[in-house]
Amino acid sequence: MAIHINNEQLLFHLQGKNTSYVMQVVRDGYLAHLYWGKRVHTYRGSNKIIYMDRGFSPNPDASDRTFSLDTLPQEYPAYGNGDFRIPAYQIQLNNGSTITDLRYKEYKMYKGKPKLEGLPSTYVEDENEAETLELIMEDKLLGLIVTLTYSLYPELDVITRSVHFKNEGSQNLKMLRALSASIDFRDDEYELITLYGAHNNEKNMERRRIVPGVQLVDSCRGASSPQQAPFLSLVRKGTDEDQGEVYAFNLVYSGNFTAQVQVDPYRNTRVSIGMNPFDFSWLLEPGETFQTPEVVMAYTANGLGDMSRIFHELYSKRLCRGTFRDKLRPILINNWEATYFDFNAEKIEEIAVEAKKAGIELLVLDDGWFGKRDDDNSSLGDWVVDQRKLPNGLLDLANRICELGLEFGLWFEPEMISMDSDLYRKHPDWCLHVENRPHTLGRNQLVLDLSREEVCQYVIESVSDVLASAPITYVKWDMNRHMTDIGSAALPPERQRETAHRYMLGLYKVMEEITSRFPNILFESCSSGGGRFDPGMLHYMPQTWTSDNTDAMCRLKIQYGTSLVYPPITMGAHVSTVPNHQVGRVTPLETRGHVAMAGNFGYELDLTTLTAQEKEEIKNQVALYKEIRPIIQFGKFHRILSPFEGNEAAWNFVSDDQSEVVASYFKVLSQPGASLRTLKFKGLNPDYIYKNVETGELFGGDELMNAGITLPRIKQDFLSMFWRFTKHHN
Repeated sequence: MAIHINNEQLLFHLQGKNTSYVMQVVRDGYLAHLYWGKRVHTYRGSNKIIYMDRGFSPNPDASDRTFSLDTLPQEYPAYGNGDFRIPAYQIQLNNGSTITDLRYKEYKMYKGKPKLEGLPSTYVEDENEAETLELIMEDKLLGLIVTLTYSLYPELDVITRSVHFKNEGSQNLKMLRALSASIDFRDDEYELITLYGAHNNEKNMERRRIVPGVQLVDSCRGASSPQQAPFLSLVRKGTDEDQGEVYAFNLVYSGNFTAQVQVDPYRNTRVSIGMNPFDFSWLLEPGETFQTPEVVMAYTANGLGDMSRIFHELYSKRLCRGTFRDKLRPILINNWEATYFDFNAEKIEEIAVEAKKAGIELLVLDDGWFGKRDDDNSSLGDWVVDQRKLPNGLLDLANRICELGLEFGLWFEPEMISMDSDLYRKHPDWCLHVENRPHTLGRNQLVLDLSREEVCQYVIESVSDVLASAPITYVKWDMNRHMTDIGSAALPPERQRETAHRYMLGLYKVMEEITSRFPNILFESCSSGGGRFDPGMLHYMPQTWTSDNTDAMCRLKIQYGTSLVYPPITMGAHVSTVPNHQVGRVTPLETRGHVAMAGNFGYELDLTTLTAQEKEEIKNQVALYKEIRPIIQFGKFHRILSPFEGNEAAWNFVSDDQSEVVASYFKVLSQPGASLRTLKFKGLNPDYIYKNVETGELFGGDELMNAGITLPRIKQDFLSMFWRFTKHHN
């Protein structure tokens, strides 16, 4: 067993391959956090808690002024009974008070990992892959039962946490805060890494020293958002890609979240993460339950690169699901930047003809095929074919594409409704809104109220009807605005602040139903690009459009930052035209190709307008990606040079058996008097001899990693270099 329990001391030791996580029940049933870090064989309490009297830290026991919840390192702290730090949960009673007092009741331990009702989560395929500990806490006065669930993946050094509330009392309880995890560290010698951004500028890495007070990232937009990701990590000073301690937290949820670090006056650090309590409450009537989303927690002493590979392994194998989880993903052409809304069946078929010549495998018809959709002002919710553009219907076009030898994909935005739509005219109350308040528009559209069962069923059936009507093998599921006017016509006043979370539960139900009905369709989530790139989405759709920004130089940072948590196989990455539509930059087609090949490869341009030379280069890119695709999508990813730290970026991929290597180097701007660069690869087998596929040169794996390759001096902006190595057999 990987979970060890000392029943006499009520000490719980979760022991992974390289990590230990230790808790203990202390003083009258309080649950204390003792240790998380490098694996210890047997925990005997060498780092015992020192109790002492601290001014203004009150005491639950008047006879002992040294014991205070304000200074105790805890696992799931409450509000109002002595701890002035940020609580993990807060509940309002009928009398208006918000004081609760959870004490330890019992534990359960078992092999495997439970599913979370109505929520996405990581999973196991064999019960021996994980072990689970449930610590059951109780407030006897209220009849409140709170179950803290810890699941350990021992081989990955991953612990997942979630919390289940049950009202076994006789009065209504109103939950005001219900975070998924809280953990207290006994020092503050950390730096904080988060991912921030905006539309077209997602997943920027921010690293800063933590200081006394609260450092917080969150979203109250109704989505995980491009502005801040539901992720944070604490790292020791000097930690880099290859060495140093990392404590990482990622919330498996696609809605409002908070992730925060609080340093108290005594230099203790509290990390807490979960659903955002802002504008949230949940009425828990007698007999009812509430489940929080899951948090994935990873520890490593081997730097950020190792942290990323832990997440990549877990997410690609035990978060993503379905037919395509372990399948090679197709190379696609999307017509969006080629035509926008201005297309017809003949134009799409012309693009498909050129795509087939290039070896592309899938054509995706983007926005504009339905209703009367000539711009973004109308028709969302009316999932019927626009016969002005497709006079013979969707089936005819899809069959023509398939007859060319390509697969056919389609764009939807199922969560939205246009005011100029038949659906809105029939059901104006189906959008999120507050009675007598004017609508706030975003991109000229409103958000459907997925907290309502009838709305969810409409989305399920209307999308399913289209998917069943033609040979569709790919869906791009978009979401292009955040929530405003958050209210539901179907909820009573006391439940209005449940709307945003009920929306997410509805969305997950919709996605579960549709993806289950159509297991042979590859679903890619999107939110104006990477606005909802989170683990919750990946549970239903195994890849995400990384950003609407397709400029290769911008994508260096976007894809590099995204890779901190998410594997390359989950990242949609396309080559687009120049000047780039987002930033106007002109970059070489070779560079655009090399950047996009670091993810799920495709194109977003009009192939019919390219020169013969460009078409030939694209044909060669497609052929190359087909050869390296297994390594990119299923190999191990190593970051070498960070575009956030200079003028260059580099990374390499290594196959699981270390027999094949793909590496890329990029330089943004050419510099005068530039130094010569030696690029050192990572993750190779030091005992293998590797052959350069292009030149035939032979080098040892140890040489490529330690001595490196000297890069030629090339005077060119937006430069890329690319290598393939294979194991040499004598």
